[in-house]
Amino acid sequence: MTAPQPMAGVKVLDVATFLAAPFAGTILADFGATVLKIEHPKLGDPMRAFGTPTECGDTLAWLSEARNKQCMTLDLRHPEGATVFRRLIAQSDVLLENFRPGTLEKWGLSPDSLREINPKLVVLRISAYGQTGPKRGLPGFARVAHGFGGLSYLAGEP
Repeated sequence: MTAPQPMAGVKVLDVATFLAAPFAGTILADFGATVLKIEHPKLGDPMRAFGTPTECGDTLAWLSEARNKQCMTLDLRHPEGATVFRRLIAQSDVLLENFRPGTLEKWGLSPDSLREINPKLVVLRISAYGQTGPKRGLPGFARVAHGFGGLSYLAGEP
């Protein structure tokens, strides 16, 4: 007999790509959460093509990042997709996203409007420079953030 997983019963919607927010979803799934990965209907998730391909057509990076997740496609930019997304939000506990700040708002899917549907919704928003600061619209990846935030200096590497 095994102990129940700590996140069992938690429902997560993962609409993020590349890498921090989707990784959070992977860890939640590893601990028992039900994670539904939402991918772009035409392009899929870019991680599917990143790195070493396998016989099944996906890459090792994707197979690692998407483990324990269920996947579907949905276009949040279109009214029909947004309607389906709102229905999923009503049944979810957590939303993971890492679009550039203002993107969900532009699509009429702001966290405030989503919490009107589901007041208990927890929203994890990951962006390079936060949601409100002067650099909020700039793209960024981990190494840029490490340098900008001083982590590279603390690690002792020039």
